[in-house]
Amino acid sequence: MLSINLKNLSPVEIQTYLNAAIAPRPVCFASTIDKAGNINLSPFSYFNLFSVNPPICVFSPSRRVRDNTTKHSLENLHEVPECVINIVNYAMVQQVSLASVEYPKGINEFVKSGFTMLPSELVKPPRVAESPVQFECVVNEIKSLGNTPGAGNLVIAEIKLIHINEAILDADGKIDQQKIDLVARLGGDWYCQVTPDSLFQVAKPVKTIGIGVDAIPYGIRNSKILTGNNLGQLGNVEALPTDAEIEAYAQSPEIKELLDATLGDPSTRETQLHLKAKILLDKGGVDEAWKLLLL
Repeated sequence: MLSINLKNLSPVEIQTYLNAAIAPRPVCFASTIDKAGNINLSPFSYFNLFSVNPPICVFSPSRRVRDNTTKHSLENLHEVPECVINIVNYAMVQQVSLASVEYPKGINEFVKSGFTMLPSELVKPPRVAESPVQFECVVNEIKSLGNTPGAGNLVIAEIKLIHINEAILDADGKIDQQKIDLVARLGGDWYCQVTPDSLFQVAKPVKTIGIGVDAIPYGIRNSKILTGNNLGQLGNVEALPTDAEIEAYAQSPEIKELLDATLGDPSTRETQLHLKAKILLDKGGVDEAWKLLLL
């Protein structure tokens, strides 16, 4: 494993490693305004949600690594501590990238990138009409992390009003992760798109206390077929199936056929059981996989 002491790297080299490793990062597309009414629109990938009560987002207009200058967005926020955080989806990504061009002070990136300005209801900066979700925010604090090239400036923004395009909602009025079509920033020129094919669910161990990987029987825990993800699924159950449940499962025709075919060959039987259990686990069938593994 390569180990690197950051003292031996330049800011550009550090940025290259960190941006590639700490990813994907959601994109904050922030609109701001100065006291004179000049509007700025710029994307930031050092961004995330940090609290829901109060609802707080944090993003960082870092000092430029190249020449240590600050960005117009940061200067605007010091003058007018309000912003709109416009969420970015795939249909916007090329125009969002265009808005990151370092245009001179006073140039409106809405115009340059071709986005539509919508008036906000509570704050002065306008919203991006094309954005699927827009957060009107007031800035509670701007915390400088230094005055050297690459130093961040944490903008702590409190969300006051949310606007959501109804086209991305499900039948219950919640945001549908398959409809919003989000993108995220990686290292270099790379982005990623959140498509239905790339989505997967992980059951949250909130209401129950999982037995843990350490409680999985040795032969299963040290399987040459099951992966670490599979063991995590198995360890997330609250209790193992009962003997009666396992016996009933063993009577199904498909399982009886598998057991009969491997009678007297325990090594082959274990391999076949683990292979079938892995297929079940990869499809989310944790309860059935446990019954199979405990036969």
